[in-house]
Amino acid sequence: MSDGATDPNGRLVLIRHGETPWSRVGRHTGVTDLTLTDRGEQQARDQGSMLRGHRFAMVLCSPRLRARRTSELAGYPNPAIDDEAVEWDYGGYEGITTEQIIEMRGGQPWDVWHNGVIPGATPGESPEQVQARAQRVIDKCTDCLRQGEDVLLVAHGHFLRMLALTWAGLPIEAGAILRLETGSVCELGYEHDNQAILRWNCPPDPRVDFS
Repeated sequence: MSDGATDPNGRLVLIRHGETPWSRVGRHTGVTDLTLTDRGEQQARDQGSMLRGHRFAMVLCSPRLRARRTSELAGYPNPAIDDEAVEWDYGGYEGITTEQIIEMRGGQPWDVWHNGVIPGATPGESPEQVQARAQRVIDKCTDCLRQGEDVLLVAHGHFLRMLALTWAGLPIEAGAILRLETGSVCELGYEHDNQAILRWNCPPDPRVDFS
């Protein structure tokens, strides 16, 4: 994990699942259960090489196939499945791109952090609902972290961005500037006992040792 030997607290390591057919072309993927592309599978293996079998006191994973497959290929085949860690329910924006959403809105700018989603085949979620889920996931990790143990969470792009800003006490709108690529690795932890973002959006690189 990152340099912080004087800090007795553990680290919360986040990995976004590898590339899927929809993420490759920018289609919003919430409830749709897709598997990884070949590139996505290699990203997951490279994530595992970065972590190099690091021991985590707890490994949490979204129930979606793309997250579970990523966890498996990264070397953590038996995570605790956490239904709270699913991706944002995009409602009526499921399966379409940002450009298509803007067209639907008559050319008005849109991002999920400021504008939310509309109902569709599913009700969709407000930013506040997603943040509440993120806080519940953080709460599940707190005891381990405060005991100096590390936790791994395998989940999704928008959800992990929400979790990071919640961890750091940032406003929801800050999610718009926390870019997070497929296959990336991040690290949350403590700086002088303040909850901090230690590393963000690190690409899957087997030459990098995160331990």
